[in-house]
Amino acid sequence: MEPGTARIAVDLLGGDDAPAVVVDGALRAVRADPDLHLLLVGPTEVAAAVTDALTPAQRARTTVRPVRAAAGPAHHAPRADSTVRAAVAAIRDGAADALVSAGSTGATVSAAALGFGRWADVRRPALVATLPAVAGPVVLLDVGGSLEPRPLTLARHAVLGAAYAAVAHAVDRPRVGLLSVGTEAGKGDRPRKAADALLTAASLPCGARYVGLVEGYDVALGARADVVVTDGFTGNVLLKAIEGAYAMAGGPPAGGGAPRAAALLGVAGTVVVCHGAAGAEDVASGIALAAHLWRRGASDRVRALLDGAAVGSPAVDRIDEVRP
Repeated sequence: MEPGTARIAVDLLGGDDAPAVVVDGALRAVRADPDLHLLLVGPTEVAAAVTDALTPAQRARTTVRPVRAAAGPAHHAPRADSTVRAAVAAIRDGAADALVSAGSTGATVSAAALGFGRWADVRRPALVATLPAVAGPVVLLDVGGSLEPRPLTLARHAVLGAAYAAVAHAVDRPRVGLLSVGTEAGKGDRPRKAADALLTAASLPCGARYVGLVEGYDVALGARADVVVTDGFTGNVLLKAIEGAYAMAGGPPAGGGAPRAAALLGVAGTVVVCHGAAGAEDVASGIALAAHLWRRGASDRVRALLDGAAVGSPAVDRIDEVRP
């Protein structure tokens, strides 16, 4: 267990099967980590389902912030009195260190960006998932934060992914690949071709090296790249396809991360977004990931590593992405 008490704000109303699975996940998390403190954000009767099931010593590591409203649909900004906005406010006010929500991805990203602010040189935040693979865990981004990024955003996300792999997972000299429809030079659509050129000339942090274009099976195998970069639409579809394959096989390989919990990079705070269909174990894994990232100072360390990276000119962003 990593040292240091981590105070995690948990959105009790986030998720397709909330609050039941969130309550169960919170119970598993607080029982598994004696250095974990949970700030339970939601209705008092829901929070009581957690606290009443704990021992007195475990109960002492929970705090309740009563809020009754959920964030709402993904296409709406979260209402000011929602659980996710209240959780962000608690972190900003110093009552918690990190946020975990299985609610609307759009609402959570919006609340975090508004409440914490974005990093100055990150145009669009990215959601980063770590997937089990045959050769070892693979960091995949974006998995839903930015659905139609421009080439420069893809290149900057490669920098984020390399730094995250090194900081969060201690990957030495991460290998970074760009997801496409083939590995040969020139494969892919206009944004990927432009991003490939940017990354070929880029200076990546942590001794990372760009290995070129990779394909979908490289995410499952993990032999060619430790970090795979794509747009949020493709990444989300790929992630869920891999989850389906895990289900057919009876579950994901052991020791390969938490595929249903994604870190949000590009905002000035520690945020983990769980899959809306997350189960209790997924929520517990998301809480454990948030605690791990906060204890490692991952957000600040990844942000600091961006300063030495160079990925090209913003002029590339003027490429028309809808033309063939």
